[in-house]
Amino acid sequence: MAKNILICDDAAFMRMMIKDILTKNGYNVAGEAENGQKAIEKYNELKPDLVLMDITMPELDGIQALKKIKEQDASACVIMCSAMGQQAMVIEAIQSGAKDFIVKPFQAERVLEAVKKVVG
Repeated sequence: MAKNILICDDAAFMRMMIKDILTKNGYNVAGEAENGQKAIEKYNELKPDLVLMDITMPELDGIQALKKIKEQDASACVIMCSAMGQQAMVIEAIQSGAKDFIVKPFQAERVLEAVKKVVG
């Protein structure tokens, strides 16, 4: 059965790019969110197998959203995505419970490798 994935990124083209990579490789994109607040709402509504979450987003950033999702569901699987040079944020994301980290601009292979590692 295809794994359900929630994509959270404030940039519509990034969501579209990630969705394209995932759907071409047999994953199901259950939903999309454009900010951290929506990500939490969608997570609770959809209960996806995995969340791909951007760090820099309006309203609530990815790390705050990650922490809230992990508070509600300790078994939540979240992979963080962010631009180059945000080492401190990478460390905070991992300490907050992220399973992996993808650096933008990313290669399709790297996205798939991270997703496979976390949800198979």
